[in-house]
Amino acid sequence: MRVLIADDHDLLRDTLVMFLEGAGEMVTATAGTLDEACKRIEAEDRFDLILLDYNMPGMNGLEGLRRAIALGGGQRVALISGEATRHIAEAALEAGAAGFVPKSLPAKSLVNAVKFMAMGEQYAPIDFMTAVDVIPDNPLADKLTPRELQVLKGLTEGKSNKEIARDLDVTEPTVKLHVKTLYRKVGAANRTQAALIAREAGLF
Repeated sequence: MRVLIADDHDLLRDTLVMFLEGAGEMVTATAGTLDEACKRIEAEDRFDLILLDYNMPGMNGLEGLRRAIALGGGQRVALISGEATRHIAEAALEAGAAGFVPKSLPAKSLVNAVKFMAMGEQYAPIDFMTAVDVIPDNPLADKLTPRELQVLKGLTEGKSNKEIARDLDVTEPTVKLHVKTLYRKVGAANRTQAALIAREAGLF
């Protein structure tokens, strides 16, 4: 079984290699960016599974996943992430991903997931995919839709519209529209004010 691990964090990448090769039956290759991964996909023998970190350089949200799938002529490509939401995981599976692996997964479960996907199955942890999105019981939260809350959270984290769009796998104009609407709903004139109102209300 040949597995390509593409992640920009050296420690995590090395740990994955250790776990997978330690389990036997697997030979791993690594890359630190999407471009590097794509070069290996083009130049080397077919991989049984390509594991891409959702947030590494070059990914641009799910565009990197789609690029790797197309480039590999249908090779199985899965996402691994410590931050992606259930919405992103669902979108990845719909885009043809072999699976979605949270970085919080125990080592043994991760090895089993990789084997499962490499053998042709689609994988996503049931507890992650069925978890209920917790919306705070808060007067301010009651004014906003779940999507507006996600956008507001991005504002409190200092993210740009482009970054929020990538995180939520929507277009930048869509985020701009949500920002404009939530400004009106919370009574804010700008991003900083909206973030302050959210924090003062104890939302995030």
